[in-house]
Amino acid sequence: MAEVRFHQVSKTYPPRRPQGEPVPVLRQLDLHIQDGEFLVLVGPSGCGKSTLLRLLAGLDQPSSGEIYVGDRPVSRLRSGQRDVAMVFQSYALYPHLSVADNIGFGLRRSRPRTALQQLQDSLSKATAGLPAPLRVASKREARIAERIREVAETLELGPLLERLPKELSGGQKQRVALGRAIARQPAVFLMDEPLSNLDAKLRTGTRTQIVELQRRLGTTTLYVTHDQVEAMTMGHRIAVLNGGKLQQLGTPMELYQWPANVFVAQFIGSPPMNLLTVQVVGPGQVQLGSKKFAVPAPLGDLIGSPNGNRPGTAVGDQLTAGLRPEHLRLAPATNRNLAAEVSHCEALGNEQLITCKLLESGQLVQVRISPEVRANPGTTIHLDVDGSGWRFFDSQGDGLVDAAQGLPNSEPRLPTLKKDQESAIRKKTEQ
Repeated sequence: MAEVRFHQVSKTYPPRRPQGEPVPVLRQLDLHIQDGEFLVLVGPSGCGKSTLLRLLAGLDQPSSGEIYVGDRPVSRLRSGQRDVAMVFQSYALYPHLSVADNIGFGLRRSRPRTALQQLQDSLSKATAGLPAPLRVASKREARIAERIREVAETLELGPLLERLPKELSGGQKQRVALGRAIARQPAVFLMDEPLSNLDAKLRTGTRTQIVELQRRLGTTTLYVTHDQVEAMTMGHRIAVLNGGKLQQLGTPMELYQWPANVFVAQFIGSPPMNLLTVQVVGPGQVQLGSKKFAVPAPLGDLIGSPNGNRPGTAVGDQLTAGLRPEHLRLAPATNRNLAAEVSHCEALGNEQLITCKLLESGQLVQVRISPEVRANPGTTIHLDVDGSGWRFFDSQGDGLVDAAQGLPNSEPRLPTLKKDQESAIRKKTEQ
């Protein structure tokens, strides 16, 4: 196991045409993944997530900066020397090899061998199915076969070892790809959207398997995904990228409850945070349309108060206010509540998600309500704001309060291993 550090890493691709401009993908990125951590990388297409994995895997070289695995700088090392294993979105299994040979592929090519050793190993593998007196012995092949058996047992692939990839389902192929990575016992796992090709039910089961496997092995893992559920449920921390820059790094609840900027507020959470334009009208008070709302601490201490020393927090300034759908609640028709017209309703079984338009401002908001409530399109409802849910962003889109102020003691809980487990994980298969 090992920590991973990206220090001022940039990646720029050359222009596609002679008169074109270079294409910057990553811009002076600093990122530290702790030993044994499961870090999820999220962001829109083209933000640099997969490029980050490719740089760490050695499939691409950074334009500047350095990458460390443990204390070793690895930017100038070949892929095979970096002690990382990658699971691709397309599985990348060898179609002519059996499941067992796909799992053991990296083990058989991890160290150079003499011609005599290669011949002995080949004969041992070819005669494995013959009676004992006719078999050619090879200690190396015996160790590899034992390792393949252990991995197959862990991933429930035992009955499939002799099959070819074309004879497997999508979920089985994904487990074989995972097995090939696990067999090498690398310091770091890299996973590039490994579940995107699976159906919803299979994705849920495989997601649980990956989380349990990482917790058991304690291997540092970088996981790229577009799926909000995967991001919120799998990782110890989430790193949000946009335009090649790190927008926020924190635990799932930090990013959900205290987004660092408007981009994170809109990207994390399904549905995203509602954004509304409000005006500061007094100490700890904002106005939405004609309605005034009190803002509790710690945000209230920054709004319209001498303590609010940031631009955009003085009386008369406009702010972007964020509210999660659960922080808007159905309420009686009173002067202090917001009137809204229901535009659309989605019944999700355990809850309903309604989209409605505020009658005064015309802004659209989404609200979570109980499945028993009837909210037909065109009907008028009234909404009460949960004051603890207010989040505010200045004119630059940056949050007024960060997660460190809002959620103390929110460090991720990394897997803890017993000494015998740690010893087993660190021990490499002798090739």
